[in-house]
Amino acid sequence: MKYAPFLIVETGQPVPSMRRYGGFPHWIRVAAGLEADETVVANVERGDPLPRREGFAGVIVSGSAAMVTDRADWSERSADWLRDAAHEGVSLLGICYGHQLLAHALGGEVADNPAGRESGTVHIDLHPHAGEDPLFSGMPLKFAAHATHVQTVLRAPEGATVLARSEQDNCHAFRWRDRAWGVQFHPEFATHHMRGYVLARQEHLRREGRCPATIARDVTAAPQARKLLRRFVRHARGLHSR
Repeated sequence: MKYAPFLIVETGQPVPSMRRYGGFPHWIRVAAGLEADETVVANVERGDPLPRREGFAGVIVSGSAAMVTDRADWSERSADWLRDAAHEGVSLLGICYGHQLLAHALGGEVADNPAGRESGTVHIDLHPHAGEDPLFSGMPLKFAAHATHVQTVLRAPEGATVLARSEQDNCHAFRWRDRAWGVQFHPEFATHHMRGYVLARQEHLRREGRCPATIARDVTAAPQARKLLRRFVRHARGLHSR
């Protein structure tokens, strides 16, 4: 059976030490169980134009080292495109920067996290109403996920439902209406990605009073978080085939 492709919006590159494993679109595609011919990549940070929205089963927006609050031209253009896509009922999933960009596009507030940098394997706490969400239903109310970020969604968009939090971040996941999601954690990360990021950010972590060695040692597998990408693919395909 030939499926409609997914668009991966590439908003940045992994830290240099991790690029030997490929870019974010490759990590996302593998974790989502998608074949190469089932994805189209638009590198918006590099200046690629975003295509027409018709014909895609869904859209996944990657992470980035950029800051949404910098309001870069490419980022604001992407936000405009995502806002229109969300209002048109396109299935959307934003990851980390993509989560923040989607929240910004829909009228939410993004800023530096008052609790500081979040790094490593963290515990995600689902709100009870997440049990009724198409992506999170059936998941444990607490599960491990990988995170690395400085900014956060301080205020979710009007009409959004906040689905999850962590000790340092009150909006680790949200759904807007019934087809757009943002997750602050990285479902595409495996343990080697997470440890690589901790190593790459070790000087920042030390300056902030954190111990990179302890954070790296505490990195564990996050199978529940990783399943989220496949859940999104299945759900988006089901909606698209209607």
